[in-house]
Amino acid sequence: MAILVDENTKVLIQGITGGFGARHAKLSLEYGSQIVAGVTPGKGGQLFENQVPIFNGVAEAAKESGATVSAIFVPPPFAADAILEAVDAELDLVVAITEGIPVADMMRVKAAMKGSKTRLIGPNCPGIVTPGTGENSHGGCRIGIAPGYIHRRGNIGVVSRSGTLTYEAVYQLTQLGLGQSTCVGIGGDPINGTSHLDVLKMFNDDPETEGIIMIGEIGGSAEAEAAKWAKENCNKPIAAFIAGATAPPGRRMGHAGAIVGGADDTAEAKKKILAECGIAVSETPSDMAKTLVSIM
Repeated sequence: MAILVDENTKVLIQGITGGFGARHAKLSLEYGSQIVAGVTPGKGGQLFENQVPIFNGVAEAAKESGATVSAIFVPPPFAADAILEAVDAELDLVVAITEGIPVADMMRVKAAMKGSKTRLIGPNCPGIVTPGTGENSHGGCRIGIAPGYIHRRGNIGVVSRSGTLTYEAVYQLTQLGLGQSTCVGIGGDPINGTSHLDVLKMFNDDPETEGIIMIGEIGGSAEAEAAKWAKENCNKPIAAFIAGATAPPGRRMGHAGAIVGGADDTAEAKKKILAECGIAVSETPSDMAKTLVSIM
């Protein structure tokens, strides 16, 4: 079953004619994803790659194509409005790839989304992949920037704040012969749409997912909250890795959310909480998949 998206999901891409959006739209098409529409104001009526119709607005694109999910490849100054346009169109899911959206803009987005039917993943995230069952797992759904070729269809769910560590975990699993049900990069910004806890709950309810890798970072309390919930509610093995063990307190390390603000924000503190909650913690990023295998 996987979670959130599958081979039947119809996707539109906001910013499909930009350099970054166009490149990854093409890669998603090659992967077998159903990219059914693009949105670029002023370019409605054109075709992307001679097959994907481009529209001036999201509501029209969704109505004409049947898309239920949007990927955001819009520059930071305009990305918040792009998200809200997709929310207004009542899409089920918005995946915001854009990095560098101002915090004030995301505060406005979060407030506006309260009570809406739309789920947001990101921003500043690699996106989501549910591998297909075709050759090299093509025919699934790739939304975002993750390298599709490293994925294989299987039974391990992956949720991560870090894009590159998501790819590392996926590759390790594939090399061990373990495929993935769905891989979700939730992004590292301090204000995002979907948390570790949200995704853990979905994986726990998904009959296809038999094990989970959770990747976190210093800063914030999201990983601890997810671990405490898992201790009481999750019936599936979880392995985790927390990045940022050598980060100095108070200094931003890559992601906007990766700032150690107190003793509970450090990697060691988070690892201790996770271990106390029954989650197997990998000491190095090279052992994430092996750590999961050891407890399955």
